[in-house]
Amino acid sequence: MHAILSQRGNIWLTSRLRRASYSVPANIVEGASRESKKDYLHFLYIARGSLSETQYFIHLAQRLDYLSSEEAEALRQQTKVTFACLHGLI
Repeated sequence: MHAILSQRGNIWLTSRLRRASYSVPANIVEGASRESKKDYLHFLYIARGSLSETQYFIHLAQRLDYLSSEEAEALRQQTKVTFACLHGLI
């Protein structure tokens, strides 16, 4: 039973992680198509929130042993680079 719950949890978490990470560029693109800089900035902040959500799901996946420490650290480093790029846009 634990294996089934663990597998379902992994599928749920993977889905949430993908959704959060895909939201980052999607919000940047949507904001870039807006008429005003204010709207663009609003979507950049939404993208930043999605990136923070992505970081949380990486942390959770590691805590639940779905990711090794090395995998989680590699993903954290990628989010840091992405945060830096996003900060530059903002």
